[in-house]
Amino acid sequence: MLRRELEYFFGALRFFTRLPVPGWVGHSTEALNRSARYFPAVGLLIGGIGALVYLGAALFWPPMVAVLLSMAATIYATGAFHEDGLSDTVDGLGGGWEKLRILEIMKDSRVGSYGVVAMVLALIGKFTLLSALNPALVPFALLAGHALSRFCATVLLASMDYVREDLLSKAKPLATRLSGGEMLFALLFVLVALALLPIEKVLAACGLAALATYWLAAKFKRWLGGYTGDCLGATQQASEIAFYLGLLASWTP
Repeated sequence: MLRRELEYFFGALRFFTRLPVPGWVGHSTEALNRSARYFPAVGLLIGGIGALVYLGAALFWPPMVAVLLSMAATIYATGAFHEDGLSDTVDGLGGGWEKLRILEIMKDSRVGSYGVVAMVLALIGKFTLLSALNPALVPFALLAGHALSRFCATVLLASMDYVREDLLSKAKPLATRLSGGEMLFALLFVLVALALLPIEKVLAACGLAALATYWLAAKFKRWLGGYTGDCLGATQQASEIAFYLGLLASWTP
C-alpha cells in the first residue's frame, strides 16, 4: 500500500519536474493517472525548494535578490514546464480563431509574440508581488502558492474533458477524471501550506486564485470544449500569480 502510494507520488514528481526519482519507480499509464492526486504535493515540494533558497539567499543578499534566486530555483526544478504551457496557451488563444487552429498553434514548438509577452509578464508579476510581501511571509507564500495553484490545475482534470487525442500531448497520461476522495486527498496538501499564513490573507488569496481558475476554465470551455496539458500549465501560472496578488490585497475600513 505505502509502496504503491510512493510510486504514485514519484510518478507525479517525474512527470512535472526534473527532480530525480528512485530507480524502482515503474512506468505505467494507470500509475500516472493515479499520480494526479499528488499534483499539489509536488507543488508543496517545489515551493519548499523555493522557500529554502529564499531563506538561504536572504542571509547574504537583499530580499529582492533572494526572491529572484528562489524563482530561478523553482523554474530550474520544473524545467519551466508550466511557463511553457502558459506561453503555448496564450499563443493559441491569441492567434487562433477556431478550435483546430488554436490547438495547432498550441502544439507548435515555436513561441509567438503573445507567448513571449505572457511569460515576461508572469515572471515580472511574480517577482514584483513576492518582493512586495513582508519578507517573513515569502517562504510560506511560496509553499502555499505552488501547492494551491497546482490544485487549481487539478480541478480542471476533475471537472473538464481532455480535448487532444494525439499521444504526444503533455497531459495525455493524466486525461482522466479524479474522484471526490482523490480531490479531497489533493486538497490536504494545500491546507497544510495555507495553515502557515494569516487567515485573512488566505481568504483573499484563495478567492482570487479561484476566480482566475474559473475565468480560464470558462475560456477553455468556450474555445476548446475542454483542456489540454498547456491549459493546465496556464492555470497553474495564473492562479499562482492571483494568489500572491490576494496576499498583498488590503482594504481600508
